[in-house]
Amino acid sequence: MKNLYLILAFICFSCNTKTEKNVSETNTSEKAITDSDAQAILLDKKKANYLYHFAFNCMDQEYPNKLGQVLGDASYLKTPKELHPAFYGCFDWHSSVHGHWTLVNILKSYPEFQERDAILKKLKATLTKENILKEVAYFDDEHNKTFQRTYGWAWLLKLSESLKEWHTPEGKEFAKNLEPLTNLIEDKCIEFFNKLNYPIRVGEHPNTAFGMSFALDYAAKYNPELAKVIKTKAKEFYFEDEDCPLTWEPGGFDFLSPCLKEASLMAKVLPKKEYIKWLDKFLPEFRENPSPFMQTVEVVDKSDGKMAHLDGLNISRAWCLYEMGEILDNQKMIHLANTHFNASYDKIDSGEYAGSHWLASFALYALKTNH
Repeated sequence: MKNLYLILAFICFSCNTKTEKNVSETNTSEKAITDSDAQAILLDKKKANYLYHFAFNCMDQEYPNKLGQVLGDASYLKTPKELHPAFYGCFDWHSSVHGHWTLVNILKSYPEFQERDAILKKLKATLTKENILKEVAYFDDEHNKTFQRTYGWAWLLKLSESLKEWHTPEGKEFAKNLEPLTNLIEDKCIEFFNKLNYPIRVGEHPNTAFGMSFALDYAAKYNPELAKVIKTKAKEFYFEDEDCPLTWEPGGFDFLSPCLKEASLMAKVLPKKEYIKWLDKFLPEFRENPSPFMQTVEVVDKSDGKMAHLDGLNISRAWCLYEMGEILDNQKMIHLANTHFNASYDKIDSGEYAGSHWLASFALYALKTNH
């Protein structure tokens, strides 16, 4: 019996030792994975070379094209280039605008970029004073005053912001040429946000939080009146929100997360302490451990323009999480952002125009938000 006790004791000791060893190895392994995944994904020349050609190849590709216009009469039936001499490529107007933004920001980041001259040649052909005045006339048309509201408006202000901060002769020239359209869009944003009674909480173009967020980035530097309007309306729309239903996301055609877009906007509107208090009500427990709340998504048919939106959702979630993570110094959010970015970054080059005409802009914006 004594020998039996000794044998059992030895077995228990061995089991405990083995268990402790396995736990230790597991913890070490998990830590290594976490540390690796949490490393910053930064813009470099390799990524710039990968991303630029998507926008470069389509910015003067006129067809296929989705105009999205209202026809006042038969005279409105014109080619995309006749209607929009500056922004006629890349399938639709807003994609052309953020394609321009992509190329400008690559040149800003890498002044000696190998395709610099070719890019500048295309930009000089589109961002002329005459072309921009024709774009202004289109937005002033009685039937198209709300054209591209607010997604395209927000990207136009993003482009203007980048041009104003591109301190080269070309940057100054393009910013000056774009100014009449920039001023018009500023006024349209002020008018629209002031009269909007309820926010638009969808995962596609009309999302109010997205439009406000991009417009605020511009307005905080260049239009105090617009910045004030956005901050006031953002608080009016979102300050009392609680328990955002992340389990309802994603929708099948989403390229934006309604919950994260709102959360990232409010991070720009509220002081940090107040923001933390707000966020913990808006997304309870998310700040402490965000990963269980959302998984990366997959596109089943990349030739379907609506389904291809989901690659954009992965990447736009990443940029929201980068923005929030930086403000909160939250590495778990950064980790989750990296996971989402990596899920779709390499898939931009799928060969399908439904995604390639716009996804590079999303990827570059995510990279620029991840400092």
